[in-house]
Amino acid sequence: MEIELDQPHPVDQPDGLDDLRRVLAPRLDPHATRWLAAATASVAADPDTLTSLFPQAGRWCGRKPLTPGGAGQWAARGEPDTSAPDTSAPDTSAPDTSVPRTDLDGWQVQDAARTVLLAALPTATAPRVAVVTRIYQHGDAAEKRGVLRALPLLNLGDAALAITRDALRTNDSRLVAAALGPYAARHLDDQAWRHGVLKCVFLEVDLTVVADLERRADAELGRMLGDLAAERAAAGRRLPADAQVLLGRLANARPLW
Repeated sequence: MEIELDQPHPVDQPDGLDDLRRVLAPRLDPHATRWLAAATASVAADPDTLTSLFPQAGRWCGRKPLTPGGAGQWAARGEPDTSAPDTSAPDTSAPDTSVPRTDLDGWQVQDAARTVLLAALPTATAPRVAVVTRIYQHGDAAEKRGVLRALPLLNLGDAALAITRDALRTNDSRLVAAALGPYAARHLDDQAWRHGVLKCVFLEVDLTVVADLERRADAELGRMLGDLAAERAAAGRRLPADAQVLLGRLANARPLW
């Protein structure tokens, strides 16, 4: 009998986790579905098992894009995906697109599977943050990205901001892009958030990865972008096209998109 992907979970978990499970389910072959169900139950019973199970999600569940065209906006400028080749079953199913595509742009199936595993941890904030932080610190780039993707769905409040701040200090486009998702939009202070946007510009990460950009972009970000544009102009260089658009719209106080 096939094991169902959906597992009981505390009622205080965000509704988005159910949406993610629904999108993920048709992307998994039967072997991956069984593995994820068993791994989720194992983590719920003994959180220490997450240390060994979390790295296995890519091998068992695959590295395909989670949604159509979902290679990721950060890759649009030629940044290679250095994760191992996907050896999972060929993609023969049409994913559920009822979740807005922009919510999951850049996600891989392994990111969603890792989110499900993290969500199985006990819900008390302090122990959950401790485990999530340890998994992030010891993970490779794909595992760190999985943690960053999961943060908005783990009901942690601002207790995991150290993880976001660490990712924004790196020069890894994948981590910076994942760090500026909904969790940072909701919890990161204005100055750190603005510097994160500038980091995207420096690394030429497409600004469409920045959650809530229209709501949070302000005159101070416009000033910082203007200073950067002037520095680049003096060196005979220009801002990326999307940063120029953002700067122009902030300078003219127009809607961003």
